[in-house]
Amino acid sequence: MEVTLLIEATENAFRILEEARSHAAGIMDTTIELMAEEHRIIEEKKVRAIFTGARRRRARFQNFAGTACILFVFWVLLSGHFDLFHLTLGGLCAAFVAYFFHDLLFVNVRVGDIRTVVWRFIRYIPWLLGQILIANMHVAALVLRPKMPIRPRIITFKTKLETDISRVTLANSITLTPGTVTIDIREGEFYVHALSHLVAEELYGGEMEDRVAHIFMEGDHLYVQDVLDASRIYETLGV
Repeated sequence: MEVTLLIEATENAFRILEEARSHAAGIMDTTIELMAEEHRIIEEKKVRAIFTGARRRRARFQNFAGTACILFVFWVLLSGHFDLFHLTLGGLCAAFVAYFFHDLLFVNVRVGDIRTVVWRFIRYIPWLLGQILIANMHVAALVLRPKMPIRPRIITFKTKLETDISRVTLANSITLTPGTVTIDIREGEFYVHALSHLVAEELYGGEMEDRVAHIFMEGDHLYVQDVLDASRIYETLGV
């Protein structure tokens, strides 16, 4: 009987050892899997960081190139000199300024396509020049009339634009248009001096504000073109 008990105890001991070994082997396998998963995650993070860094460098270069091109175009238009010396000097100055301040112009690019913003800004310039021409004719008509029927006033309106660059663009556009001068911007509210009732009503219409918002893809102004541009970008990215 004692021999039987000893054999049973020995068998139980071996069984317990086997279960312990199996349990330990399971723990080791789980640990190896977790370590492999952690290693895979770390490697994915490293690869993602590399691609993210590359995208950021590419975005910074696009910002720089876009800003430099815009500044150079303005240099050429305002200088009126087209010889090699002035063009080279303008290119160097545009590149110098763009190197330090390229993030200011494209700070609100939401879908990541700088080319869309640049192209929209380029298309905005002819429209703005047309508005300047029309405003010049209106102011000239007011001045040439014997009674000069001007009605100067200070008007205020709350803008829907969200970023500083879009607000500055709108403020400069208003000031460049004869008959209106942007006096101040306080907490998103514009203070504008208007020469007549007509130019004041045009500002209240908000067309210029909508066009500026369209350039910088502001959230409160949704266009069909915004959706088409975004879908094209996301399709390119494979999202």
